[in-house]
Amino acid sequence: MLRAAGEPTRLRILALLAREELAVMELSQVLGQSQPRVSRHLKLLAEAGLIERFPDGAWVFYRVSAAEPAHGFVGQVLNLASGDADELARDADRLEGVRAGRSAEALSYFSRNAARWDEIRSLQVAEAAVEAAILKAVGSGPYKRLVDLGSGTGRMLALLGPLAESSVGLDLSQQMLNIARSHVAEAGLKGVELRHGDIFKTGLPAGTADLVVVHQVLHYLSDPAAAVTEAGRLVAPGGRLLIVDFAPHDHEFLRASHQHRRLGFADAEMARWLAAAGLEAPKPVSLAPAAPGGLTVKVWAAGKAP
Repeated sequence: MLRAAGEPTRLRILALLAREELAVMELSQVLGQSQPRVSRHLKLLAEAGLIERFPDGAWVFYRVSAAEPAHGFVGQVLNLASGDADELARDADRLEGVRAGRSAEALSYFSRNAARWDEIRSLQVAEAAVEAAILKAVGSGPYKRLVDLGSGTGRMLALLGPLAESSVGLDLSQQMLNIARSHVAEAGLKGVELRHGDIFKTGLPAGTADLVVVHQVLHYLSDPAAAVTEAGRLVAPGGRLLIVDFAPHDHEFLRASHQHRRLGFADAEMARWLAAAGLEAPKPVSLAPAAPGGLTVKVWAAGKAP
């Protein structure tokens, strides 16, 4: 592990992957090196057990290994890398540039499609079946506080708001929030607050929501595990977190045309993230598409111990 981490470029790679999971082309962009060269470094780091490699459609992502002793070792190495602090800081700045470009593309997409967002989603799966599964998973309530992360057009607030005394919806797109306000008003809901907010840093107090919803959001995110952690932080003892997203698939056009970063999530991966957030999840619900080759929707309902 020391030999693998000791090479300067590989140390830079570890520092970047400690921030978020990244694809080869993104690492290449930050490091200013060719993709074949970066791939060779990644291969050595993976062989040493320091990073994990996981395919996602035609892309391959890498992240720091969650297993010990590798995870703790990487943290120790990066803490000791003070001699390379300037270069690692420059890499972090370049990564922020990559993130900014990624966010700008996503916000532009959402702005262009805000008005027809529910129509776009309806092409992916039968919405009535998904909403029936969501209502079954959350039960009859009542809930004191509902938090909807990445609330989009406010559909989940309109669906679940009647079960909650108060609700908060967060989204980064002002266009989406404007549409959500209209939908919430049309539903006649009271006690609903819509905020411009970041799913990674919500600013909401920990353990104050007895129902947190993340509906069809994770596949857009650069670090879905971090979003699950933040969502889990908000869940009150005895409360629950509901995640709705896609099962793994190979529809690459969704990356280019619809800004999807991840092509679905495996049950084992989601279970690991939920457990790390202090939540227990029973077997998820799978909703098969009506047409062959469509997208399967998964509903994960995780609870926090009282």
